[in-house]
Formats: sequence, structure tokens, C-alpha cells
Amino acid sequence: MEDVMKGRIGGEQGYEVRCNLDGDAIRGRAGGKLHGKDITLEITETGVVGTVGNESVSIQLQEGELKGNVGSEKITLRGVDRVTGFLGEPIIGWNIVAQQNGEKLVGQLGSTVLGRTFELNLGSAPGWVGALVAAVAFYALEPRAVTRK
Repeated sequence: MEDVMKGRIGGEQGYEVRCNLDGDAIRGRAGGKLHGKDITLEITETGVVGTVGNESVSIQLQEGELKGNVGSEKITLRGVDRVTGFLGEPIIGWNIVAQQNGEKLVGQLGSTVLGRTFELNLGSAPGWVGALVAAVAFYALEPRAVTRK
């Protein structure tokens, strides 16, 4: 049976996220065939490495938090089923808040006014993996998510 994580970022006006889960490997796509980016991530003993589109993802477990970079942006995540964190730099970055309930993850990237909601069916993945995939997809497809180039 195929193990899939799928959902949407930004509601009906947003974009789809769909990833196949194969052990420690996560492969999928954010967005559609024309306007979308491939996601390839691998969970290692010390963090997560991979790519989103042409950008690298490199995150390490440090003192109970995941810290690193998604492309040019810093990311910090903490928690397992209740996940909080930050993408970008202070003042111009994006808060990350998500809550897992069974196989469903519901969250928010950024503020309630300018941010994007997301909802993912996790398959067998824990909530922190879903929050990471949502942040990676957001970085790849939301032009406002990149604060510097």
C-alpha cells in the first residue's frame, strides 16, 4: 500500500502538496505540473537533507530543535505533534504553528492576516515532518517567503 502525505497550503486559492513516503525518504511535488517544484528530502540520524526545486535543504538536530536552511532562508522547528518554529529572519520571517490530530496536520505559516493556512493528511509521518514539508513547499512557491536573493 502506498504511503502518501497530501494536502493544501493557502486553502482553495493556494496549491497542492503531495509526497510519497518511503522509509526515511520523502519525494513529491508542491504545486502543479507547470507552476510547481519537486521536493526530495531524506531524514538522517542527525537531521534532514535534500532539495526543493534547485534549492538545497539542510537541517540539523541541535539541542532538541531542528535548525538549518531551506534554500537561502533559516528555519527552526521544535516539537513533534505540536510544532512551532520560524522560517526566515526576525521581523521579516514567517512563524510556523501546527497541530497534529491523528493522521491530520493543521497549521499556519505567518500571521493570520498575511499568512497561509495549511492542512495535510500525514500518512504514517509524524507532525514535525508535515510541518517541515509545508514550510519547504511554502518557501518554494510563495514569492513573499524569500526575503533575500
